[in-house]
Amino acid sequence: MTTIKDIFADYYNEYIYQFGTAMPQNHLKAVKAIINCRTETYGLNIYECQKCGKRHLVFRSCGNRHCPTCQNHKTRQWVEKQLQNQVPGHHFMITFTVPEQIRGFVRSNQSLCYSALFKSSSEAMKKLAADEKYMGGNLPGFFGVLHTWGRMMQYHPHIHYIAPGGAISKHDKKWHPSRMDFYLPVKALSKLFKAKFKDEMKKARFFDDIPNKVWQPDWNVNCQAVGNSEHSIKYLSRYVFKVAISNSRIVKVEDRQVFFKYRKPKTRRWRTAKLDVMEFIRRFLQHVLPTGFMKIRHYGFMHPSCSISLDEISARIELAYGFNVKTPDKKIEPLPPITCPDCGGILIYLGSILPCRAHLAASG
Repeated sequence: MTTIKDIFADYYNEYIYQFGTAMPQNHLKAVKAIINCRTETYGLNIYECQKCGKRHLVFRSCGNRHCPTCQNHKTRQWVEKQLQNQVPGHHFMITFTVPEQIRGFVRSNQSLCYSALFKSSSEAMKKLAADEKYMGGNLPGFFGVLHTWGRMMQYHPHIHYIAPGGAISKHDKKWHPSRMDFYLPVKALSKLFKAKFKDEMKKARFFDDIPNKVWQPDWNVNCQAVGNSEHSIKYLSRYVFKVAISNSRIVKVEDRQVFFKYRKPKTRRWRTAKLDVMEFIRRFLQHVLPTGFMKIRHYGFMHPSCSISLDEISARIELAYGFNVKTPDKKIEPLPPITCPDCGGILIYLGSILPCRAHLAASG
């Protein structure tokens, strides 16, 4: 099976020859990590079989967040943590998307624009949640995940938020629930979102670099009720630590064309598309995030520094409803143990040999 690693290994030098002087350092770092993943570059893990006693050496992963083979464990850890932080009651998924006319500017100024997307969208939600016409609670809680790609790896930056249906009022200390089918008005959110993003561009003195046509269309905001948050958390997990395309979607590379599977919206049927290998690499790399950028952010009572605990939030929600709200499922199935390829026994981690160190790190 052809993998992302294979494509980079085979065509990296050619890509560097064409675009090397213009490639950002974070792109170069990601490519090198993917190529060297699970090689001697990152050292070895040592395991011993409980049953037959045989020792096994396994190359360590690169751990780069853009590597398609390294993120499964992190995804599970994130899902488990988010499930533990759920509060009872109905939830919503709110998605903020920038129009096509500004995507080129956003791609060229990612650190600035991604931060502005988070700030303008989160502030729009907090402002409307405090309005007595809607919830009248000035402490909502939600978390957002930045997602930058579409099914064909095209550049499509947007943020998905998961929000419990209501907010705490700091005035009466009570939970103010939203309707079961309505969180906040999307047209008002759209106007606020665009206005606040415009203000951020003015503060950064980039406003004059953006064409006027960008501000003419409505900025798309979608809101849908999702019941409890478990389903949406698991849905978002595929974006949190995954990359623009997984190895399983690559069909083959033939005549400098990469063939890969995709699905159209609202269908489960797989289709096949193809891209020139240089274009495939370019599309993949445009989704590499700026170094150190946080693509998951928590707000309001979901922020770790909030003075009100999630247990207290849950208690106030149940008090508002007057009965015990069904507690969401907070467990995921554990991963199966690593087993010996010879006898099927469970492998026990002993230690690691790190690169440039002839040292066996004893296991805790």
